[in-house]
Amino acid sequence: MHVAIIGAGSWGSALAMTALEAENRVTLWTRSQLDAEELRQGRIPLLPEAVLPSEIYCTTVLEDIKTADICILAVPSPAVREVASSLNGIAREDAIIVSVSKGLEAGSLKRMSQIIDEELPKNPVVVLSGPSHAEEVAKKLPTVVVSASHHRESAEAVQEALSTACFRIYTNPDVVGVEISGTVKNVIALASGISDGLGFEDNTKAALMTRGLSEIVRLGTRLGGTKETFLGLAGIGDLIVTCTSMHSRNRRAGILIGQGRTAEAAVKAVGTVEGYNAAKNVNEIAIELGIELPIICEVYRIIFEGAPADEAIYNLMTRPYKSEI
Repeated sequence: MHVAIIGAGSWGSALAMTALEAENRVTLWTRSQLDAEELRQGRIPLLPEAVLPSEIYCTTVLEDIKTADICILAVPSPAVREVASSLNGIAREDAIIVSVSKGLEAGSLKRMSQIIDEELPKNPVVVLSGPSHAEEVAKKLPTVVVSASHHRESAEAVQEALSTACFRIYTNPDVVGVEISGTVKNVIALASGISDGLGFEDNTKAALMTRGLSEIVRLGTRLGGTKETFLGLAGIGDLIVTCTSMHSRNRRAGILIGQGRTAEAAVKAVGTVEGYNAAKNVNEIAIELGIELPIICEVYRIIFEGAPADEAIYNLMTRPYKSEI
């Protein structure tokens, strides 16, 4: 198959390598001419230890993806609508559009697949998510993810096209649950990093992850997701890897915030931190729906209201007593 990846960041580049390993013809698009030149020489700007195979065609011309059977959108969530719109009239109408971005759109609070559906209404949409750091995928370390779609055939087509001996894909019909898991876990990872930055240890992190999962389930099921999804790869699997690994930009940014930097300074130091915008958007949707998400609320207060991080932990620890179940 012809697989096109739109966005040559760390994840897009790693997926390009995986698609090639799965014996596809691969096109990797980047907006930057400078990045394209580096990629053609085998250098990946955000994955300095990896070498991009020469068989991957790197381009800055969007029309080069017009014959693709599968188009993977690997751009930050705020750019998804613009990029999806730019594909209208270029991508084949039967091409499967794969979203690997995690977040909600500011203002509309729509999930990424909903945005793609609006901009490319004739194309089937698949969400690819799960515990998958680009650094490890590029090294061909065993990784397992989920292909989620309302169209089973499309999810299975992506599963077949991208699976390798090192990259295993399960299918799942619960698009809502997969996307909400991928969005909210980034906010919990920020909280986990803040805890690390404050000097707290394993007990605190375990509590944040466990109660964070409870908040993911509470919001996700209210929006139509199924509990099984939140207990699977896209849910608890992605939550674990994002909260515990130094590959996680969300955790790294949280550490800097816990150590005293402002949220803006932490994001500038780390790069793209999807949990930053997600904290605001998830908090907003929780307020609209009347759902109590204490950890999300405290992360929002730290990032956008300048609340002291240690005060947020105190607020969580001194909430009214209640049953866990």
